[in-house]
Amino acid sequence: MARYTGPRCRLCRREGSKLFLKGDRCFSEKCAFERRSYAPGHHGQGRIKVSDYGIRLREKQRVRRIYGVNESQFRRYFEMADRQKGVTGTNLLVLLEKRLDNVVYRLGFADSRAQARQLVKHGHIRVNGIKVDIPSFQVKVGDEITLREKSKDIIHVVQALEAVARRGVPDWLELDADNKKGTVKSIPERTHITMPIQEQFIVEFYSK
Repeated sequence: MARYTGPRCRLCRREGSKLFLKGDRCFSEKCAFERRSYAPGHHGQGRIKVSDYGIRLREKQRVRRIYGVNESQFRRYFEMADRQKGVTGTNLLVLLEKRLDNVVYRLGFADSRAQARQLVKHGHIRVNGIKVDIPSFQVKVGDEITLREKSKDIIHVVQALEAVARRGVPDWLELDADNKKGTVKSIPERTHITMPIQEQFIVEFYSK
């Protein structure tokens, strides 16, 4: 499955909630979801009865789109989570949170996960001083995330760090904004994920 390259605001409207895919725009009056909160398309404003299967499918699609992974990747994450000890739904969210592109976004080096993915793929990110250009790389406790020296003055990075105060940095990460450096303090917990996600629906979707 190819990566989605269409209008991102359309995805928020399709899922019926703000997915915060476009950074600052999502907090402004220009947000398309604020102006048109109904689903896109000719029948978007119609009354649609959603089945139990449809509810679970939409939750799976919503989380997949929040983290920007395709279907095959998301399925692999679920299988990995299912094999681990503990609650499968929580394990799934922890695996998604530990992705390098998500960590770069959470630290405030990027305005959105899509922008963070681009920084990683273009070689701007270092993990413990070593270049890592794989967005799905799983960070570990103690890892130090930094920007390449020449990348610290990229205008998008500077603007994103100025705006990070609005959404904050989760407790499992530590940001040194002056040196543009972040550290993984601990494994993320379910309480650190503040978006309204019902992971049990995803477990039920894949368990059928």
